[in-house]
Amino acid sequence: MADQELDMCGFLCVHEDKVAQVQSTLPDEDTLSRLADLFKVFGDGTRIRILYVLFEAEVCVCDLAKLLGMTQSAVSHQLRILKQARLVKSRRDGKTIFYSLADEHVRSLIQQGTEHIHED
Repeated sequence: MADQELDMCGFLCVHEDKVAQVQSTLPDEDTLSRLADLFKVFGDGTRIRILYVLFEAEVCVCDLAKLLGMTQSAVSHQLRILKQARLVKSRRDGKTIFYSLADEHVRSLIQQGTEHIHED
C-alpha cells in the first residue's frame, strides 16, 4: 500500500505548465531508442572490461585476449559490437590492428559511471 502511495498522486491534478515544459524538451522516439541501445551495450561485463583496458591504453586483440583471459575470437566478437556502437575505433599499423576508445565522450561515460557507483 505504501509503495502505491509513492507512485500516484492523491488526486488527479495535472500541472499543465510542467508537462508542457518537459514535453517541449523531450528527444524524439528515434533518439530515445538509440540511447537505450547504446546503454544496452554497456550492460555486458566483458565489454565493460574491454572499455576499461582501452581507457588506459591502445591495444591489439592479442593484448586484450591476454589481459582478459579470453580467446582472440571472443574478444573480436565483443569489439565488433563496441565498434558498431561507435564506442571504440581501430587503426592499422602494418598487419596489426590497434583499438582505442572512440572519443572523449566514451572516456567521460566510463569515468562518470565509475564515480556514480562509488558515491556514498
